[in-house]
Amino acid sequence: VWVIAKAMEQLSQLNHHGQHVTFTINISGHTLDSDSLIPDMKRLLRFYQLDPRALIIEITETSAIANIEAAKRLINELRALGCRFALDDFGSGFSSFYHLKHLPVDFVKIDGQFVQGMATDPIDRAIVTSINDIAHSFGKLTIAEFVEGPEILGLLKQCGVDFAQGYYISPPRQQVSALMWARAHGRVTKNHAPLRG
Repeated sequence: VWVIAKAMEQLSQLNHHGQHVTFTINISGHTLDSDSLIPDMKRLLRFYQLDPRALIIEITETSAIANIEAAKRLINELRALGCRFALDDFGSGFSSFYHLKHLPVDFVKIDGQFVQGMATDPIDRAIVTSINDIAHSFGKLTIAEFVEGPEILGLLKQCGVDFAQGYYISPPRQQVSALMWARAHGRVTKNHAPLRG
């Protein structure tokens, strides 16, 4: 909860300065069984007066399928608050598409191992295309991880992937305020760069 509280505090400060952004917060698998997460989230959202849609909660596919009923319950409760949910490292687990059908997430993050190989391996390219197409058929938006060069970015656009994330888009930043200053002055792109629209 400490990480979530700090993220919300930072988000509140950015909102106060007119910077309206979205934060993606990773949660661990053991958080799925936490009885305090939802009450804490409600309290923090009220305290910082945040729009819940500015928060995308993210969990890995392997953590979600390890305890799928708890994952579904948590996702539904967080979405009822107004938060959005992303399934990370999608494609790495067994029967991924089956689980996608049963997890009410908003975003699917395509596992970076497939994205990295797209430029040299037609099978990786076909896997990314398939994940993207099936995720779209379920009404989910897609995010490609580990985008490290312009060639991969171009291939992702051809596949119809919605967003890209990785060092080529923007390296990790220690201070969000520095990132926001750089963005405001045209020095850096978004961490999740939109590929369509």
